[in-house]
Amino acid sequence: MAATDEARRLALVAANAAADKKAHDVIVLDVSDQLVITDVFVIASAPNERQVGAIVDNVEEKLREAGRKPVRREGAREGRWVLLDFVDVVVHVQHVEERSFYGLERLWKDCPRIEFDAGPVTDEVAEA
Repeated sequence: MAATDEARRLALVAANAAADKKAHDVIVLDVSDQLVITDVFVIASAPNERQVGAIVDNVEEKLREAGRKPVRREGAREGRWVLLDFVDVVVHVQHVEERSFYGLERLWKDCPRIEFDAGPVTDEVAEA
């Protein structure tokens, strides 16, 4: 079963929020066929802890504006890999080194990517 439209919409909001803060290599994966606990992963990276924090803050702010708060937030103190759990969307913001080492894209390579083109979320995408 594919990710819900709402999960896809929220994931695109999160991906755009990450891109707005200059996140590197933002990808959106539909993991709904592999996991029962969430529908979509958003994965982004940054070259330093300060930028990881800025990306995380912006993602939280934009999703709060979309009516969602994370139910869990892990790793923020260290700033190397922060996980934001919005239930149907999980956002991973990683330091470039952690992303290379852990290779989430390799672990979830069989999951389809959701097309993401960094840019403003239009009303059409927001209402999808």
